[in-house]
Amino acid sequence: QVQLVESGGGLVQPGGSLRLSCAASGIIISIYAMGWYRQAPGKQRELVAAITSGGITKYSDSVKGRFTISRHDAKNTVYLQMSSLKPEDTAVYYCNAHPGPIATMTPGSYNYWGQGTQVTVSS
Repeated sequence: QVQLVESGGGLVQPGGSLRLSCAASGIIISIYAMGWYRQAPGKQRELVAAITSGGITKYSDSVKGRFTISRHDAKNTVYLQMSSLKPEDTAVYYCNAHPGPIATMTPGSYNYWGQGTQVTVSS
């Protein structure tokens, strides 16, 4: 049974940094593309960062240059390093594993989601 456990969220001031982790079990992430998604109150879930099994990354325009996605396949874990955080980054952040190309990643692709981790950027 697939389980994804996100952690590392919290309250941070604008301009601050956080590192999110997504620990997977029940799957071997090395064969999957992995993505980080977020959902702000009243908004649809969106993809913010993705990484292929080979390490190629892709970012949404809203986070490009500020967020970095990485993976540690031996630990079955994916990370999201977030810097220069803005209030508009406030959301619940989720990860997921994708069996196809990252170009086909959409929030509607999955039946399972972990509990997510809350990121709040506020002074």
